[in-house]
Amino acid sequence: MSEQAAIPFALIFGIVTVLLVRSRDVKVWQAVAIGLFGIYLGQTPVIFTVDSVVTWAVSGFTGT
Repeated sequence: MSEQAAIPFALIFGIVTVLLVRSRDVKVWQAVAIGLFGIYLGQTPVIFTVDSVVTWAVSGFTGT
């Protein structure tokens, strides 16, 4: 995954994280969003697998 492709995901997950922290009510799906933000931000080796799963899930929800 290129750096240009990871930046939008990092920004989206960063915004979601800030909103969740401000609400002071973190649920399971929210913890997953925070974890995904960390993985995208850290660019760890597992990012390729996580990116494939996220892309698959998003394409399933959008029907593309």
